[in-house]
Amino acid sequence: MPKSNAKPPSPAPLIEAVYGSIPDELVEVPPSAVQCAPRVPGARLLSDMAPGSLARLVMYAPPSTIERRHEIALALRALAPGAALTVVAANSKGGNRLADEVAAFGCAIAASHRRKHRIIDTQRPEHPSRLDDALASGLPRLLSEMDLWTQPGLFSWDRLDPGSALLATHLPTLSGRGADLGCGIGVLARAVRQRSPEVASITLIDIDARALDMALRNVPGTGVTTLWADVRTARNLPTLLDFVVMNPPFHDGGAEDRALGQVFIAKAAGMLRPGGVLWLTANRHLPYEATLKTHFASVTPVADGGGYKIVCAEKAARAPRLDRSAARTDRNDAAVQDHPELTRTRPKSARARPTSRNRT
Repeated sequence: MPKSNAKPPSPAPLIEAVYGSIPDELVEVPPSAVQCAPRVPGARLLSDMAPGSLARLVMYAPPSTIERRHEIALALRALAPGAALTVVAANSKGGNRLADEVAAFGCAIAASHRRKHRIIDTQRPEHPSRLDDALASGLPRLLSEMDLWTQPGLFSWDRLDPGSALLATHLPTLSGRGADLGCGIGVLARAVRQRSPEVASITLIDIDARALDMALRNVPGTGVTTLWADVRTARNLPTLLDFVVMNPPFHDGGAEDRALGQVFIAKAAGMLRPGGVLWLTANRHLPYEATLKTHFASVTPVADGGGYKIVCAEKAARAPRLDRSAARTDRNDAAVQDHPELTRTRPKSARARPTSRNRT
């Protein structure tokens, strides 16, 4: 059989990647690095990258221990043998344990400190240790006591959040089109579908791609769609909805950020049709009432318990109609104010004169 002159296909070039947002003063990130964090909408997910496909990875490690080990294991799986790995963590968010955690995979490490962060530089060994155990520990799982799919690292991943549970018990029968804003694993959306079979569609919206995967498992059926988006900056949120349910986040990067929940309220108002309703749960101490009253015609406290509050807010049914005759009067008054000459008295010659009758 004659030999073929065709050359075997060249292997795909190795790429550089970044996981999360790395402060410039901590580590230099290659300008061509591909984002691969699940909390960055539009990223190419690290969990989907082929083994041995990365030449370098710079990671801002997540704060949760199980999640952090799982994501580092995903990084080592995706890196080619000998490829460089840099892992960064704040000292108060796992940084003090980071060196031991990376070394446990059989990596030779070089550790440094900068701006209250621990920075670990290493290379992927030929055969990392304990990789399979770390990968398995962070996989999705079914919590049988709640009948919910979840994954380490997601909000309230191993228990039912009390605020969401409180709202679920107070939701009315809803209908039409709606959304679960910041849906997490879909607890509120599932309660809506169970209580309100007349709901035509519901959009699950979250910043974390893994949360959306779990939410789809927990909220099966037709009419369920997902949107991977950062609510703060998204321009493709659905509009003219009949209802929105939400348990808005109030932490960003581990620090309390009350403005985050206020942004969610404003975004929810923009998503609703006139007369649409928002059902919200929040920690009692969070000052959302002023923001709610700014964007909604009525704000009704529904329940309060266990440190949480439930609020129903309704948009005005329609924009107030302007009386046309009043509008004309207002325009005329404004014109006179801007042009006083319009009020000049007519000259005497132009005035009407009384009609005289001839006597006979």
